[in-house]
Amino acid sequence: MTSSPRWLDSEERRAWLAYIDFSTLLSDHLNRQLRRDAGVTHADYSLLAHLSTAPDRTLTMSELAERLKITRSRLTHAVTRLQEAGYVDRQEAPGNRRNQLAVLTPQGQQLLERAAPGHVEAVRRAVFDALTPEQVRQFAEIGEAINAALQRAEAAGDAQEVLPWRRR
Repeated sequence: MTSSPRWLDSEERRAWLAYIDFSTLLSDHLNRQLRRDAGVTHADYSLLAHLSTAPDRTLTMSELAERLKITRSRLTHAVTRLQEAGYVDRQEAPGNRRNQLAVLTPQGQQLLERAAPGHVEAVRRAVFDALTPEQVRQFAEIGEAINAALQRAEAAGDAQEVLPWRRR
């Protein structure tokens, strides 16, 4: 027995389409700003930023893929590109030769320090300057609620397959 779809009502559709539009526009806006001002993509900036906040500025490739929500193959290509530019080093994990570590280099840290002020200003102008303090609080609560629902669905096994960044 199949049930009929729970179609979106007009307000839900309005919210969903607004999300689709602003997420696409915001991603493009931040990517263009970082390419122009720092010569890196938003994805590469995020990778470097995650490493910068990790202990010893180091994460296993598996941890980094999970944090970035990307496949390990895509991460390997990104780390290779950033390694060639001198921003990341790759090392074998002590005691586990099958696992590699991604390590932020001093050059990578310098790039982040140069890029961060412009990036934060772009985020502020595009997102937070457009919202009231109450909307900022609501925006955070909405994001947290959706993230929690997705994590519960994953834990309950509702996902059709293992998430790409968790595949072994």
